[in-house]
Amino acid sequence: MIAITFPIFLLIILVLSEMIILSKTGKEKVDWHDVVFNLNSGHLMLWLFRGLELACYGFIVANFSLNIVSEWSPVWLWLFAILMWDFCFYWLHRLHHKFALLWAVHVVHHQGEHFNLSLAVRNSWYSSLASIPFFIPMALLGVPLSVFITVSVLHYAIQLMNHSALTPRLGFLEYILVTPAHHRIHHVDDRAYSDSNYAGSFVFWDRLFGTYRPDLPETDFAYGVKGNKSSQNPFIASNEPFRQYLQARREKKQQKAPDFVSSGFIILSGAVILFALVTGYIWLYGYQLSQSVTEQALLFIFLATGSIALGGISEGRQWAVLGWFAITWLMLLSFALYFEWHGLFWMVSMTALAAHSTAVLFGWGRTAVIHSADTLK
Repeated sequence: MIAITFPIFLLIILVLSEMIILSKTGKEKVDWHDVVFNLNSGHLMLWLFRGLELACYGFIVANFSLNIVSEWSPVWLWLFAILMWDFCFYWLHRLHHKFALLWAVHVVHHQGEHFNLSLAVRNSWYSSLASIPFFIPMALLGVPLSVFITVSVLHYAIQLMNHSALTPRLGFLEYILVTPAHHRIHHVDDRAYSDSNYAGSFVFWDRLFGTYRPDLPETDFAYGVKGNKSSQNPFIASNEPFRQYLQARREKKQQKAPDFVSSGFIILSGAVILFALVTGYIWLYGYQLSQSVTEQALLFIFLATGSIALGGISEGRQWAVLGWFAITWLMLLSFALYFEWHGLFWMVSMTALAAHSTAVLFGWGRTAVIHSADTLK
């Protein structure tokens, strides 16, 4: 599974390195709560649905493929797959901006208010599910599953770097590839700008279909989406847009004031340990179900609910502190005592997470918020 887990480690290193550079150079004030939410927003649930996306693709290519391109020479097959994937992504992206139900999935990515590498991995839980129909043409034409996966990883790597806050203009490459100079225009909180520059890797799709926009606004602007800030709880952030979609005319409910303010360090440290365990899960199981289904399912549940609890702590919710404590200790006791997972990585990581939750429970990194009488009404 090293081919899967290594890119994840590299991603974390790149994201944190950019944040440190931005912070040390003073180019941008780093909001660690925002960075952690971006990393925490979809990882395990998105991984589950990514597996379903690949299963659907594999089923279609095995049973319904027209095998038009599968017999081509490798050079032409790979070239076609690289271009076709990006063509499909362009229309996926464009239609996610056009139709309200698809926008309810995609808006999570746009709600990020800081343009940096961490924004690239900020996604709804359902992004992969919503992607399935758009890549079916590749399966029908006969692009093998292994080629589809490799090409997907290549394009996602390019899209990661398109969110860099440090990359300057790239000269003649600006006419071929999508670069941060193009993509930051797409994240401006004005739909006149965000409804443009849809391409993922090759900018010529926007030029060809008339959606290219070359410049940022000349006046002051912000990134994100106008209106209320999104939740930092990944469960709420991924599902709230659907509630708004289904109840668009309802009266807006006043957001509950936080019970406490958490430091960026406790959120970041908890997220790093949790992400290490997520990486361990991927290393063990990949996209497959193991013979030890109970252990795999339980670990998945602990990690998924842990990400929700950590998001709640970031929002200052008291229930999340108790949930974080219960989840981490139940995970440690279940796997150390019952399942007898005594490997060094699992023991150290789960013990560190349990120690982290205990410290948070006793007030580490939390500052209580005193509500006025008006707030409590």
